[in-house]
Amino acid sequence: MKKYLRSGKVQSVAIASLLLLAACGGDETSSEGGNNSSSNNDGNGSSEQAADIFSIEDFDHEIRADGEEIIDGGTLNVALVTDTPFEGTLNRNFYQGVFDGDILFWTEEPLLDIDEDYQYTQTGAATFEVDDDGRTFTFTIRDEVNWSDGEPVKAEDWAYTFEVLGHPDYPGVRFTEASNVEGFDEYRAGEADSISGLEIIDDKTLKITFKEASPSLLASGIWAYAMPKHIFEDIEVADMESSPAVRENPVFFGPYVIDSITPGENVVMKKNENYWRGEPNVDEVVFKTVNPNVLNQALQNGEVDIATYQTDQYADNYESLTNVDFIGKIDLAYTYIGFQMGTWDEEENKNVMDPDKQVSDVNLRKAMAHAVDNNAVGERFYNGFRWAGTTLIPPSHPTFHNDELEGFAYDVELANQILDDAGYEDVDGDGLREDPNGEKLQLNFASMSGGDTAEPLAQYYITQWKNIGIDVQLLDGRLQEFNTFYDRLKASDQDIDVYQGAWGVGSDADPYGLWGSTAAFNYTRWTNEESDRLLKEGTSEAALDMEYRQEVYNEWQELMLEEVPAFPTLYRSEMHAVNKRVVNYSELPGSEFYNDRSQIGLTAEEPETAN
Repeated sequence: MKKYLRSGKVQSVAIASLLLLAACGGDETSSEGGNNSSSNNDGNGSSEQAADIFSIEDFDHEIRADGEEIIDGGTLNVALVTDTPFEGTLNRNFYQGVFDGDILFWTEEPLLDIDEDYQYTQTGAATFEVDDDGRTFTFTIRDEVNWSDGEPVKAEDWAYTFEVLGHPDYPGVRFTEASNVEGFDEYRAGEADSISGLEIIDDKTLKITFKEASPSLLASGIWAYAMPKHIFEDIEVADMESSPAVRENPVFFGPYVIDSITPGENVVMKKNENYWRGEPNVDEVVFKTVNPNVLNQALQNGEVDIATYQTDQYADNYESLTNVDFIGKIDLAYTYIGFQMGTWDEEENKNVMDPDKQVSDVNLRKAMAHAVDNNAVGERFYNGFRWAGTTLIPPSHPTFHNDELEGFAYDVELANQILDDAGYEDVDGDGLREDPNGEKLQLNFASMSGGDTAEPLAQYYITQWKNIGIDVQLLDGRLQEFNTFYDRLKASDQDIDVYQGAWGVGSDADPYGLWGSTAAFNYTRWTNEESDRLLKEGTSEAALDMEYRQEVYNEWQELMLEEVPAFPTLYRSEMHAVNKRVVNYSELPGSEFYNDRSQIGLTAEEPETAN
């Protein structure tokens, strides 16, 4: 594994100075440059920063045993790297927190496996056949697939999941995952007693008819997480999320089952000895929260074997972690700046845009997008592990990411010109602009806590916006804790005008889940008929033609650059630190070790520690 790709310099005078000040909390007398960087004055007032620039392409993507002997059993310790408690909603149909998802990845297995292109395969817990119409699938669950309590996984369990998602008392947001099933919307609206697109053939066979043939179906577009009906059928749907069946002793058919939970702190898993693929190598897996500030020490001491590693900390720490291997990949995610423009209608389950909000002016949004230099941010804060985003379909989907679009180039002069032309003027001479009506313009910016870069990065954006005359203040004067941040966005808190969000794009390029008019995660609450039309067309039967689908998504990406409900800030890499005693581990979809975590093994009883 190469340690770095090249050495680079951020040479823009203004941006280097601003990033330096932001990283130091705005102290103009400081000359310290922050993580593994230095400042240099060339005598002409210019400033440049030197830092190692890394590339995720230089890292291995999995760790194989390669002849090493795997011991019987052992305990594997996995870190949840966070300074806040995890929510503990341990069921795919109800969870929302990323850390709950990390836990569930080891326990709640989907019925369908995927390959490296995120397409369904025939190697999972269920196999399938597709009718000639392209929208009717017949799934057969393998005979050996059983719940961890010994009950067989049945077709009725899978069908029951769709019924829960469509129930009027369902409290979660996953109903959109099932809305492509024929008859689901009618069932959810109370217009039908059953979902017409579901047919139970026998105990192990389920036929699902979807509304229309779509390329999204085979690209991981089928909700493949069954619920054990014999556990949940006596629980009211409204109470399921908080029930012991979700919070305390959930039942799964994956390689590990939950043995005990300390709410918000740790989860102890035992191997599922009846796992359908074979008994797991490791006896016990322990998930525990680890504060980002002590992660390196925990890795060095062998307190944790596996941890998602913040790439912004890598440059300063990798040489001390001699007992750890790093594996990496391009992440299926991006960060973005969103503009909160409305509310969520609970009764209609749709977003409602408010044209009178200050950020509902597209000119203001465009100017703010041009005011930040995300290339410099990627190098300064993330040493190249993140880089400037250009469109809202990231390069993790190269067929559909339009790399010909430049996005919002850093251009302060253009940003000021846009504001001038739109009537934003400094009426009272305080250096800050009023809105076109002459009213005070002040925006609240919501950003999450977590990690060393959170505060300086938020301050950088605020500083850049102030430089074009926009008065932006940190919401409540502080960063928001993870759960609080998303609770306020979900509630369409009207104190929020601008926010820094992150989105995992999933396996399919379809962006509707974040930008559709009925998407609950569309926290901008922005709606647009043309966007909805294009997004619908991108998953239509016609879009089975990949070239046509590409054309549709190119047009949509162009529209989003025109409308700017949000703008991408950074594409990013994902890295995992793995103790050298761990083998048969991968984070690459399609890998045998990704689909089958029972193969993960240990080569020693005790973890290696750093020299």
